[in-house]
Amino acid sequence: MHRYNCLNPIASVGLDLFSDDYQKVEEMKDAEAVLVRSAAMHDLELPDSLAAVARAGAGVNNIPLDKCAEKGIVVFNTPGANANGVKELVFAGMLYASRDIVGGIDWCLDNQNDENIAKTAEKQKKNFAGTEIAGKKLGVIGLGAIGVLVANAATHMGMEVYGYDPYISVSAAWNLSRSVKHISNVEDIYRECDYITIHVPLLDSTKKMINAEAIALMKPTAIVLNFARDLLVDEEAMVDALAAGKVKRYVSDFPNPTTVGAKGCIVTPHLGASTAESEDNCAIMAVREIRDYLENGNITHSVNFPDCNMAACMTAGRIGILHKNASGMLSRFTTILGDAGINIDGMANKSKGDYAYALIDVDAAVTEEVLEKLNQIPGVLRVRKIK
Repeated sequence: MHRYNCLNPIASVGLDLFSDDYQKVEEMKDAEAVLVRSAAMHDLELPDSLAAVARAGAGVNNIPLDKCAEKGIVVFNTPGANANGVKELVFAGMLYASRDIVGGIDWCLDNQNDENIAKTAEKQKKNFAGTEIAGKKLGVIGLGAIGVLVANAATHMGMEVYGYDPYISVSAAWNLSRSVKHISNVEDIYRECDYITIHVPLLDSTKKMINAEAIALMKPTAIVLNFARDLLVDEEAMVDALAAGKVKRYVSDFPNPTTVGAKGCIVTPHLGASTAESEDNCAIMAVREIRDYLENGNITHSVNFPDCNMAACMTAGRIGILHKNASGMLSRFTTILGDAGINIDGMANKSKGDYAYALIDVDAAVTEEVLEKLNQIPGVLRVRKIK
């Protein structure tokens, strides 16, 4: 029986995919797998029983990735599951920033007791006039699941789209519209585009990548949209630029004291993936990832270990070994198995940074004694008997 715990409410359409071999437990200390959305895990004690964490969403800043890796805990996320929900909100942000819709709504509420509001509105609407997005230049920084959807949709709305991503995946490249112009220098987007939207992960290399120098290159009419992570933008510099009239609008989905109420800022309360469809899609993907790992040993969409897949096990046994990415590890594994008279029928070994994963199919059951010998190898983080 596999046991799982939910640190946040997870859509039932996903949890319903767990078979009768799974039991939901109330405490993480009793769980083999955890599903999480926004709950902070950095200060939580991770039990030895915990083998997998699945984030029902893309960002994993609330999860201690290195700490999990060192304990042999595989962390999954669900890239692309909420992409359409975020994409749609990006366009809502563009429209809110281009036309003073919010100001117009507020005016209507302020004048709701005016019996002649329809006539008065005709005189006042010029105060809320804006511009259209068709024909404008859109720069998309980051062409992952969300960035590609935004770029492709924008071409159908008549925008001239520029895309920047030096690490674009083959899958994303295939899905990207041929109408999107690939840019090799992000500064060209800062200089040329009327709208700039950022869709990259938050890393040390991307933190505050839209900084004062980048902002200084932008048009005074530029609109910057951030539905990825607030720390991707130097928001103090952005607020200063807005106050000085050097940038027109900043749209963010991450409220904080710096931006909320600041001139030129339009801030929403982290609504990007807050749709029923996104939450369902994330839950479904997260549960499928956990099941495939616990039942088959396969890793898909991990953020701290390499992806590795050998489908379902058709041999007598299968073991998974999470280990440090060091030379000589495989030979040690095979020696121990060989000394025990166990033949290897198939094997996959993948690495990712400092960590690696070996998935091994064997022709005989692996004893606890053999598992313990594998566990004692320096650099081995966890050994799982899958079958």
